[in-house]
Amino acid sequence: MIGRRRLILIGLAVMVAAPASAQTPATLGDSAKAMIGTWEFSNADRDKICTITLKPDPVPVGFKAEFDKNCGTLFPLVNDIAGWNFPENDLLRLLDAQGKSLVEFSEVEDGIYEAPTPGIGVLFLQNAAAAAPPQKPPEQVAGDWAIVRGGKPLCQLTLATDPTEDGMAVKIKPGCDPTIARLNFAQWKIDRDELMLAPARGNPWRFEEADANSWRRVPEAANPYSLVRQ
Repeated sequence: MIGRRRLILIGLAVMVAAPASAQTPATLGDSAKAMIGTWEFSNADRDKICTITLKPDPVPVGFKAEFDKNCGTLFPLVNDIAGWNFPENDLLRLLDAQGKSLVEFSEVEDGIYEAPTPGIGVLFLQNAAAAAPPQKPPEQVAGDWAIVRGGKPLCQLTLATDPTEDGMAVKIKPGCDPTIARLNFAQWKIDRDELMLAPARGNPWRFEEADANSWRRVPEAANPYSLVRQ
């Protein structure tokens, strides 16, 4: 009789414990599997860059996320990230140990994700192998340049490092061709992988780097303008 009662009590204990032990482990959907690997983690200006590796190893809040040792210094919030998840057709979430979402990335271009994050600004995630080189510091670009078209110099100018409202100062030298002088270029800056030359009024001219000493205006034209270092 005692033995039978003991078996009944054991059975009841197993039934009570079953729900807790039968929690469904995290599973990787197809979208999540595509995220596995090493990614560049950066701010919008890309003057702060480190890497995050999204792994398939389960952790209590999803899957394992590993940052390089420099990330915690550049972005202190990553010290609280305990895992990641990516539900099908949803946001990529970086979570703390309680499962709270600290950063939420959405895809804005193929392979590029962004996350407006309060108190930090917009964070970006892109495949480390495909990421563009880090943005050039302005000090490497500043100096004397010429606007050239068809091999003919049209205007000499200096890209200075004096701060302006939205960039740095441009100093136009005497003898500038009227077609360029009337634009009255007033400031310049590096915007991700482009050099922006802004007139006093109107839209800025954008240039992409052609080589170490020249930038080509974009979008491309049959006879494009170029900036050539002097």
